[in-house]
Amino acid sequence: MKVVVISASPRKNSNTQLAMKFVSDYTKTKDVEVKFINLSEGQIECYRGPEENYNEATKNATKDIMDADVWLIGSPIYNSFFSSALKNLFEYVDYKKTEGKVAGMAIMAAGNIGFIDVQTMITQLLSYFRVITNPKAVFLTVDTISNNVLSDDSAKERLREMVDGTIGMAIKIQKSN
Repeated sequence: MKVVVISASPRKNSNTQLAMKFVSDYTKTKDVEVKFINLSEGQIECYRGPEENYNEATKNATKDIMDADVWLIGSPIYNSFFSSALKNLFEYVDYKKTEGKVAGMAIMAAGNIGFIDVQTMITQLLSYFRVITNPKAVFLTVDTISNNVLSDDSAKERLREMVDGTIGMAIKIQKSN
């Protein structure tokens, strides 16, 4: 099974990135192949249309997403919406090649506001791609991070449960096909 972990914050040293590195490290302890796409590295180009030629990082990220069975997506909340960098990344993805994949998500915010709205918007985006979304999203606030580390044990446990649940869903779907 192939898993892609996406940190959708374009900010260097973002809290979302720290949480998704934790998710990536935990996922690597499973019997799966893991790829980590970190949008803060700034290598994914702005989408300019299907006829354009894009850099290797953009092509590789797109291939990794479409090849993966499971997507674990972390997005910050910016202006009551998910990251525009995440939307840009999905401009490259061919919805005809993603049906039946499974996604889990973690959403990072400064405070306890807007989580359900952003979860709904990401779920709607994933529905367009015919991706089955784990309904148990993980909501995180910046106070779960200290000294550039995910330090909150409850947050860590919720992220582990999201990973396990999402991979579990994918295994059930693969067995039924």
